[in-house]
Amino acid sequence: MKKKVGITGASGYAGIELVKLLSKHPDVELGCVTSRSLAGTNVADNMPALRHLLPENFKFISSSPEEQAKMDDIDIWFLALPHGAAAEYARALVNAGKTVLDLSADFRLNSLDIYREYYGADHPAPELLQMGKYVIPELFPVSADDKLIACAGCYPTSILLPLIPLMRENAAGRKHIVIDSYSGVSGAGKKADMGYIFCERNESAKAYGLPKHRHLSEIEEELSAAAGENIVVQFNPHLAPMTRGISTTITLPAKFEGVEAVYEIWQKYYSGKPFVKILKSGSYPDTLHVCGTNRCDISAVYDPRTKNLVVCSVIDNLVKGASGQAVQIMNLICGFKETAGLL
Repeated sequence: MKKKVGITGASGYAGIELVKLLSKHPDVELGCVTSRSLAGTNVADNMPALRHLLPENFKFISSSPEEQAKMDDIDIWFLALPHGAAAEYARALVNAGKTVLDLSADFRLNSLDIYREYYGADHPAPELLQMGKYVIPELFPVSADDKLIACAGCYPTSILLPLIPLMRENAAGRKHIVIDSYSGVSGAGKKADMGYIFCERNESAKAYGLPKHRHLSEIEEELSAAAGENIVVQFNPHLAPMTRGISTTITLPAKFEGVEAVYEIWQKYYSGKPFVKILKSGSYPDTLHVCGTNRCDISAVYDPRTKNLVVCSVIDNLVKGASGQAVQIMNLICGFKETAGLL
């Protein structure tokens, strides 16, 4: 029997991607999708590209956290909501014994003070903060006992996958780390905003969110935990003229000449992992090659002039950086094949 799942906030780009992935997943049935703005309308009419996957009369509903908690036939909920709003639903669903996979930032941080600093408000569910488990599945194991999953952010996923193994193994310098990331416009969310319309973004690239983009908080927290000491990085996000994808370039001091030690560590961590592909040194990851996939491609070169290691990675921000990673985590929690619904 297939396991029933629900999506809260299914009208945004990450929500649409969740609907697409879960509608064709071999082991689950999409039982409920919610959207306050689209309640009562057919899901397929709002996502016409998915008409072949969705029942004809499958409709969005508008429901409160308490109403969703009472849906006894749905045990797993994906929250594709803005930070702040997700915590309200997580509280009700976790208290009802549901498994919650939260795509927002509400449970990614361990510190209430850091949350307040970066998100400008007190945490809406502080009693759940320590329960939330931050997960990139290749780096942090999960089990059926984990009931509140904080899915890693898109930029952090592209950064932490190549860097955490190097921090854990003390295989690269830990100071003067500079990270330049370029994101497709879908990373800003599905909204009407003059700054994101086609004529403003086409043929245009710019930095934004400097010097303290919100994702910096989870990047530094997770790198510090991996290194066992406080790690401070310079994170420079950019908006690129593409719909989806993230390209990240990381410059950090090398500990060894060449990249052999780096590649040995990556092989140790990612050999047999279906969604991390290690490219040979001198081969540069391209967002075009991961678009629509749950894959992260990584590579590295050594610069003998500066004694720096230069690491490159790419992901699809909506798949490996959001919805696909959430489905991958669900697969592992439920004991499904890790790649189910993702290939």
